[in-house]
Amino acid sequence: MGQVDEMTETYGADFLARWLIAAARAVERDADRLTELDSAIGDADHGANLKRGFAAVTETLTKEPPQTPGAVLATAGRELISTVGGASGPLYGTLLRRTGKALGDGVRITREELAEALGSGVTAVSRLGGAQVGDKTMLDALVPAVAGLRESFDAARTAAEDGALATVPLRARKGRASYLGERSEGHQDPGATSSALLFTALAETAHGGGSPEGGETAADETTRGAAPHTEEAS
Repeated sequence: MGQVDEMTETYGADFLARWLIAAARAVERDADRLTELDSAIGDADHGANLKRGFAAVTETLTKEPPQTPGAVLATAGRELISTVGGASGPLYGTLLRRTGKALGDGVRITREELAEALGSGVTAVSRLGGAQVGDKTMLDALVPAVAGLRESFDAARTAAEDGALATVPLRARKGRASYLGERSEGHQDPGATSSALLFTALAETAHGGGSPEGGETAADETTRGAAPHTEEAS
């Protein structure tokens, strides 16, 4: 799928489910690295917590696939909040739930609509954590990624990865890492790093990855020709 195609392409529940399942695989693959990053400036549990949470998301989306993109994200957000400990569960859960709510009940969405909805989710995360870009948090990857997504999936991935790397010299101003003061400098933020994994998975899914079987899932079969299904997300 090229950048030109992205301007007119629309995406259904199956695409969003494949994205999150691909993200779960990426988190599982990099869980030890995320925990290693977190051990330097946090509680050393970021990788393990996210791995558990996204495994639960995969199980839920596979067993009971929602019928709309918004419902997929809202369902995943609720699962993360209920299964992930620490700050990661509420933050990632809020991101996905608010994004799902912003998407509404539409059966198909465009990349631009996803970017707009994710912007709402990122704003909710900023309010929840009281953080902004430059505070050495997941927002340092999320904010530029959403801006990049308005251009293309690849631009979003690059912006997220660059944002995560840019946290290395920063001094943490929020979360447990902030207690370290200048000692938090020189370490890459684990939350920004895991956020970058999400957008890498999104770009790979957009280019045809993210589905082990490469075919239609139950979510897509259910969505095709079905009336929009409402999933409440607050």
